Amino acid sequence: MKKYLEVFLSILTAMGGFVEIGELVFTVNAGAKFGYSLLWVVLLGTVGIIVYGEMAGRIAAVNQDPVFYLIRERNGYALGLGTLIAANIVCLLTCAAEIGGLALVLKLLVGGPYRLLVLGALLFLLLAVWFLSFQAIERVFGLLGLLMLVFVFSAIYLHPDWTQVGRSLLPNLPHVESPRDYLVYAYFCVALMSSIMLPYETYFYSSGAIEEKWTEPDLWINRTTSYLGMGFGSIVSMGVLVTSAVVLGPLQIRVDSYEQAALMFVPAFGRWAVTLFACALGVGCFGAAIEITLNAGYVLSQSFGWPWGIDKARRDATRFCTAFTVVLLLSVLIAVVGFDPLQMTLISVALTVVIMPLVVLPFLVLMNDHQYVKQHKAGPLANGFLAALTIVGALMALVVIPLEIFGG
Repeated sequence: MKKYLEVFLSILTAMGGFVEIGELVFTVNAGAKFGYSLLWVVLLGTVGIIVYGEMAGRIAAVNQDPVFYLIRERNGYALGLGTLIAANIVCLLTCAAEIGGLALVLKLLVGGPYRLLVLGALLFLLLAVWFLSFQAIERVFGLLGLLMLVFVFSAIYLHPDWTQVGRSLLPNLPHVESPRDYLVYAYFCVALMSSIMLPYETYFYSSGAIEEKWTEPDLWINRTTSYLGMGFGSIVSMGVLVTSAVVLGPLQIRVDSYEQAALMFVPAFGRWAVTLFACALGVGCFGAAIEITLNAGYVLSQSFGWPWGIDKARRDATRFCTAFTVVLLLSVLIAVVGFDPLQMTLISVALTVVIMPLVVLPFLVLMNDHQYVKQHKAGPLANGFLAALTIVGALMALVVIPLEIFGG
């Protein structure tokens, strides 16, 4: 029974961590601008992150080593170092955006100066990563992740055109007012896909598998957690898009602030709209900031051979703790300087697209190396999908900056 409870909490944690500030920003604006048309991108991105997540957990369970360590070992120190630097730059900006978003959530709920609220968010994060065990983090944020279901409730309450919703799960082009809008649509396709398939989620997931002490007999837990957790998270994300399409779309609102985004909850929740939106966003930002912070400590420690693990005594993993603390402090410094969290989200998503080929190709090689995966190597379908994603990732890396300039 205890094992099934742990699986249930892992599913909730994966679901709650699926929708973070980047995905929320692009999903809300995608619904407001293009209606249901981009649902197919959410679905495709979800399939991609499920494949990555399941494979990362499988490798970790079989080898008892996380993905980032194995990529460095398999492909050499130089390639591993390049991926490490790129991944941590993205982590810094993404974490800064999450902390800035958390500060704005606090401002919506209690008011106060933005920079002071950033420091308040820092205090909560430091307490969480320094004093909570991995299991405690999983339980707390797993249960809080249930709050994200308000997006699904809101979408159902609004009675959208379910036939059109179903059709939009297939690739399509929307009706637009001008040819330039196709560039905007292309930009949203790239950005939304990138915001779902964040590399840190794969690294964190594999490190979590080690923290949870998964072994080969636990591969069913890995499959269940990745399929159901990220699958339910996708439903939450679709709820965000559908709600935005129904409420904000007809008003032609371009969401430039979280106060505007909260308006989409008014028809379903009335005077509780801002509070519920802020709480749901806060859960997503806080959980993502915890994951990114710990992931920075994980990948740095795994790259340089330091002892790591959130459940280790802090004196036994000093460099691991120093690494995630420094990354957290640098992220807060970026947020305090005054960069707008929405703008930081745009930049971090663009950089995520650029580094995606560095992540996908080594992963594809690793999953087909019998030395590391034994009889659990990727099948033809998974290989084909990963190969396609490698090509798509390379194309996205080439076009994301021009699209952000001319379309975004």
